[in-house]
Amino acid sequence: MDFQPSREQRDLRAGVRDLLFGRYGREALRASVEAGVAVDRRLWRKLGEAGFFSLRLPEADGGVGLGLPEAVLVFEEAGRALLPGPLVATFLAAGVVPGAAAGTTVVTAYDLDGPLVAHLAEADAVLGAPALPEGEPVRSVDPLTPLHRVVRAGGPGDDRPGRADPYRDEGALLTAALQLGSALRTVELAAEHARGREQFGQPIGAFQAVKHLCAGMLVRAEVARAAVYAAAVTGDGAEIAAAKLLADEAAVRGARDCLQVYGGMGFTWEADVHLHLKRAWVRAEQWRTAAQAEELLAADLLASAPA
Repeated sequence: MDFQPSREQRDLRAGVRDLLFGRYGREALRASVEAGVAVDRRLWRKLGEAGFFSLRLPEADGGVGLGLPEAVLVFEEAGRALLPGPLVATFLAAGVVPGAAAGTTVVTAYDLDGPLVAHLAEADAVLGAPALPEGEPVRSVDPLTPLHRVVRAGGPGDDRPGRADPYRDEGALLTAALQLGSALRTVELAAEHARGREQFGQPIGAFQAVKHLCAGMLVRAEVARAAVYAAAVTGDGAEIAAAKLLADEAAVRGARDCLQVYGGMGFTWEADVHLHLKRAWVRAEQWRTAAQAEELLAADLLASAPA
């Protein structure tokens, strides 16, 4: 059996990578960080025009008519580019919230544990909620993921409407794809630095400790890739939980190991590695946390165990 992406899927991934490189390269990323602008409305509309958010909508409804495996490839590229904003919620809202598919409406979701909502001030709607709630800004570890603590819900009789539970599995899988893209990018950054940086007359990649760090990063990223791709094909809840668990680990530990490869330089504001680590920390708490994924996997194993 051939589990490699098809030519059409590879072309889709390459097209999205080219689009993001042209519209949101490193200079645009750093400009966003310096300006504190997480959602660029013009870029959001360009993504909508390119079919980013309408990827899974039927062609009869103005969509692209593709499936979850293709969505995972697209989100992997978005994670690689550190594209900010409530991408997952807006994608899931396509066909449900007017303007979401076209990128003219920014949709967020109650996807974090506790009363925190990401990108609330920049959003036009909350997935599954009748209205935008009121919130107080709180400090976020990621400069491009602003957070608000909800102080008044967007609907009567429920202090947490629009919890996005019907979208939980797909949201967790797409977030895992974002984490996967970030993990693969940090592998590239670490390898590039290890080849180019010299100490004692040779590239630091020649030292065994650096080799081990890079090898461990690659193994975790490739294991996560296999899990994410498999879950995209099956759509199984337990496999999605495992994929999120592995992708979170690959993204967080990969970014931390990349910092080690960079040495003291990696901890400076000018390096991009810290942005991958901060985004990975936030995404690890979105849609399904490690504890939630572990509980789901344990329940699935218990249910399948012989009596």
